[in-house]
Amino acid sequence: MSIQQPTGPSGSYFAALGVTTEVLNSVLKAAMSRGGDDCDLYFEHSSSTSVVLTDGTVNQASTQVTLGMGVRVRAGEQVGYAYSEDLAPEALRTAARTAAGIAQSAAPQSIPTPAAIELPNHYPVVQPWDRVEIATRVQMVRDWEQAAFARDDRIKRVEVSLSDAAKVVMVVRPDGRLAEDWRPMTRASVRCTAEGMGPKGEIVRESNGYNIAGRAGLEYFHPTRQQRLVETAVDRTLFLIDATSPEPGEMPVVLAAGPSAILLHEAIGHGMEADFNRKRISIYADKMNASIANNQVTIVDDGTLVGARGSINVDDEGNHTERTVLVENGVLRSYMHDELSAAHYGIKPTGSGRRQSFRHVPMPRMRSTVMESGPHDPSEIIESVESGIYCVSFSNGAVHIGGGDFSFYMKTGYRIENGRLGAPIKDVNIIGNGPEALARIDMVGNDLRVDEGGWTCGKDGQSVPVSQGMPTVRVSSLVVGGER
Repeated sequence: MSIQQPTGPSGSYFAALGVTTEVLNSVLKAAMSRGGDDCDLYFEHSSSTSVVLTDGTVNQASTQVTLGMGVRVRAGEQVGYAYSEDLAPEALRTAARTAAGIAQSAAPQSIPTPAAIELPNHYPVVQPWDRVEIATRVQMVRDWEQAAFARDDRIKRVEVSLSDAAKVVMVVRPDGRLAEDWRPMTRASVRCTAEGMGPKGEIVRESNGYNIAGRAGLEYFHPTRQQRLVETAVDRTLFLIDATSPEPGEMPVVLAAGPSAILLHEAIGHGMEADFNRKRISIYADKMNASIANNQVTIVDDGTLVGARGSINVDDEGNHTERTVLVENGVLRSYMHDELSAAHYGIKPTGSGRRQSFRHVPMPRMRSTVMESGPHDPSEIIESVESGIYCVSFSNGAVHIGGGDFSFYMKTGYRIENGRLGAPIKDVNIIGNGPEALARIDMVGNDLRVDEGGWTCGKDGQSVPVSQGMPTVRVSSLVVGGER
């Protein structure tokens, strides 16, 4: 069962679960009883439902529910953290007293009564999932399976999944702030296995897929998007049958708009999270207000994109989210800050404090990381390359935050020969250094696309949903490694 969107005043959802204003005051007092500098209470009630179809059979239909509260107490840059899966008042106070152990000196503070702050709504929902029958979900995945088989007789196996979730969070602060947010989510995936004649006349068996995700209800799956989900999954799979691996070497690389932003997220974005810079781990730690890229390059991390998987109305510390300009016309202007890093730098947080659940402490995290459009037509960028590759989709990668070195696995793409797209290629390692790759971007397209995929970002053992996007760009030189 999906969690219904709260309809009462902010704070009333958890009040109905016994977390009254009086309880909140007592927990805050317990958290600050040893005189910490600050604290936050993070309440969470979440529910998720998933349907999975494999080999013509719905072999999984499940619902998971999570309920609890985490409390963090800060004393300088030291953090005490505890959580409770029991919302009984004494259990909450016990967790708060445990977290308070980090602080030992200052006198307890007076705690004002929490008052709700007004939030925007960056993910309006028309058809909430709590009103959608499981039979509707089952029919949707069956339809996608049949549509995939019908598209091409080389498709031999189809795996389909549909999931939805809703989470109500409430963040309470000792300065009187109370922020309650309802966060919907949905994700669908189609994965195909195809068998056909390869470029050398051999029988080739390949698997690939496509997924889409957003903070939305059933309305997200309008007919056009459902059709794109299935057709892209099938076409990407069939693409691999005809593709080969290119010759390795160092060459110009053109990154296609949309999915290529995984490189932007991993190789560049993490280095701009403020905790890595506060600890002097990131290569960008001493680059503030310095030129780090071509003046065509502007990068933002935006929590306000309507319906995006990475959007949030308020961060997990109770601060309003925003559009944070990280790089402006090639110049580094900001990091992504939570309250701990913002206090270190003496600035305001950017609404980037995020956590996986009430069991985890918040830290600076990306939301929707986007490179904005530049002046060039995408065709002009391709025509500028005499010999190189064009990257369409990626499957995974690894990055060293400190040095910025990365290796990404390009799943599908094309050779570029004499300024034109040539033969299809697959299974290519793209190797480079994030800051160097950023500096080598010398053409930025005017076709920004925020990818609709169900991206999840991992950091320090925590996973959070994110989005990413970019226009077509040319990197003057990267190392390309193929099977040959």
